[in-house]
Amino acid sequence: MSLTPRQPLTLSETSLPPAPPPAPKPTPASSLDIFTGDPNFMTSLARGLIVIQAFTQQSPQMTISQLSVKTGLSRAAVRRCLYTLTKLGFAGAEDGSRYSLRPRMLTLSQTYTTSNTLSTAAQPILERMSAALRESFSVATLDGEDIVYIARTQVSRVMAVDLHIGSRLPAYCTSMGRVLLAYLPTEQLEQYLAKAVLTPHTTRTIISVEKLRLALRNVRRNGYALVDQEYEVGLRSLAVPVYAASGRVVATLNLSGNAPRLSVLEMQSRFLNHLRNAANELSAFLN
Repeated sequence: MSLTPRQPLTLSETSLPPAPPPAPKPTPASSLDIFTGDPNFMTSLARGLIVIQAFTQQSPQMTISQLSVKTGLSRAAVRRCLYTLTKLGFAGAEDGSRYSLRPRMLTLSQTYTTSNTLSTAAQPILERMSAALRESFSVATLDGEDIVYIARTQVSRVMAVDLHIGSRLPAYCTSMGRVLLAYLPTEQLEQYLAKAVLTPHTTRTIISVEKLRLALRNVRRNGYALVDQEYEVGLRSLAVPVYAASGRVVATLNLSGNAPRLSVLEMQSRFLNHLRNAANELSAFLN
């Protein structure tokens, strides 16, 4: 008796359930959903801020359609935001279609830096250190999942990106970010680790939560963070905490340099005490 070869099962015969549709990618606009129903939340202002933050060094000019896609806001909402910003002098479009921010936007950052005690106190300390040591120094604070530069001096270009006051970098793979994460209260750190996306920027980047936990424990034990080419190849940085009177870490101060020029040993032996002394000076000013 001959046997008929078994035919492969069709999709209908296997009765497999259809694959679930992919989850929609979160957008800046979707972050506003948690405020739905809050009578005190000004949605129009929030949308305007989302549009402002959509402009970056990589995307300094965008059309309404491009901004709509990037922010997740409707074209009508983007158009109203841009109309308002243009009327107030904070944005404009030279060709009538591609919008960009205007110099008046600088007044917002200037208002922050001149009114912020930490930023005001840090800048002359960094400038004095740069003049004496001929290296680039920065002070940053934690904002969400990023660090934000609030003071900086630069004697040479050490990164491919142009860093300045207001620049943002991911916390998990930078020395300043590691310091700020290491001294977070346990509950806040767990919240960060639960949602952080650890993207590999170089082959050295720590992208395991457990390895990041270990690195943060080492920061607390040593009192400083040294990150070697995890964010950018050729960049090595060293950071220390800045304490408030309450004992809480409110900022971090760092040195960034070219890896081939500054060895790990030299950073620790030559610059660590300078960083700690400057951080103590800044802490004393705040207290």
